[in-house]
Amino acid sequence: MRDLIFASVILFLLPVVYRRPFIGLLVFSWLAYMRPQDLCWGFARPQRWSFLVAVVTMAGYFSRPRKEFYRRDLRCTILMALVVVVGLSVLAGREYSSDQFNRYVEFAKVVGVSLFTTTLVSTPERLRVLVWVIAMSFGFYGVKVGLGGVLSGGNMEVLRGPGGMLEDNNDFSLALCMSLPLLIHIGSSEKRPVLRRGVWMIVPLTILTVIMTRSRGGFLSLCICLAVITWRSRNRFLGFSLAGVAALVTFLVLPDSVFERLGTLQNVEQDGSAMGRIAAWKTAIRMASDNPVLGVGFQMFRRHYSEYASSAAEYVRVAHNSYLQVWAETGTISLCLYLFLIFYSLWRVWALRRDALRYFNTSWIINYATMFEAALCAFVLGSTFLNRFAFDLFYHYVGIIVAFEGIAYREMARLELRVPTDGGDPLTADIPVREERKRGFGRLVRKGGFRNRKLLPEGS
Repeated sequence: MRDLIFASVILFLLPVVYRRPFIGLLVFSWLAYMRPQDLCWGFARPQRWSFLVAVVTMAGYFSRPRKEFYRRDLRCTILMALVVVVGLSVLAGREYSSDQFNRYVEFAKVVGVSLFTTTLVSTPERLRVLVWVIAMSFGFYGVKVGLGGVLSGGNMEVLRGPGGMLEDNNDFSLALCMSLPLLIHIGSSEKRPVLRRGVWMIVPLTILTVIMTRSRGGFLSLCICLAVITWRSRNRFLGFSLAGVAALVTFLVLPDSVFERLGTLQNVEQDGSAMGRIAAWKTAIRMASDNPVLGVGFQMFRRHYSEYASSAAEYVRVAHNSYLQVWAETGTISLCLYLFLIFYSLWRVWALRRDALRYFNTSWIINYATMFEAALCAFVLGSTFLNRFAFDLFYHYVGIIVAFEGIAYREMARLELRVPTDGGDPLTADIPVREERKRGFGRLVRKGGFRNRKLLPEGS
């Protein structure tokens, strides 16, 4: 019965997503991150529903005259170049397999959805709805698993996630860490008391779920994520004080098995799993050194592991590092594109926050910039220990950040046009009037994507 209900809902939504592509983006995000199909037990479970929704959404978008498929931005160009280079690594590989081809198609789909997001998310309202969908999708598992952990006294251990990109417990913990800033932002900005309290209840349960995965990389991602949010808060002293109290309570409540697992971070030489990762990193470096241009082939790391291992008896592993994975599998060009995509996205978020602080003491733009900064920092650290080059959520965040940047700069440019000479507009009363704002207006217009410096875009 559960399968029939779920399949009926998706089939009912297909005409809707065909006519309204943004709804298709929301449905795709729901299927990709909450993965309700994995809660089924029959025929609906193995079906590729998100792929079906993505195809119907794009077909509906291109069936009528619209704007471009993606926003003109350097990150979008890098995303497309990355797909091309990875495709070349597949063609240049020594061996081929149907699984490799399917994974490449999946990777291209992920990038396509990211590009699609940059043009569909065109208003603050759409951005807010998409953030809600992603946050609540992961928040569902934070509540579901976190409550189980509370009832078990913290002794519950999460060995695997719901499925798809979240099936591995390490990937699951990383995704939860990247969703945590979204939940915190919603909880701090929501005006309706019932919703605000509900979201704030999800936050500690999500943190507990990350801890129960026993993922050391997830724990480090959690720490840097919370550190960034606390550092960017308006009252750092209060923020770090609350963080200290929360850490003390956690120390007193969690079982010893959790601390024993995390304690291996201090004794790497005595931990077999950690030493195995170091061995995999050395193998990845040798693999990349012998195949510097296009690597050994996308998703072919394990296939060629034994050729480059230091010992013939060494256990075949994955790279356990996203950066070494992309270098060994797809080459140096791909690695450079990947690193530039990550750090350029971070730099643009920092630049946007700096520009917004020139206009506002507090604003949704500043809060969103902090939210995405924390999520990206969690990914940068977490992917150092995980094999997640093709991680769906990261690429989707890149597309959302590109869209957010265009929306934010348009909003600031509108404020420039509204500011009166006598400073009497209550809507802009908290904006410091500076001479440099006049010099920066042209820059805001260009960053906001205006075609004409004197006019706002049509339909804005």
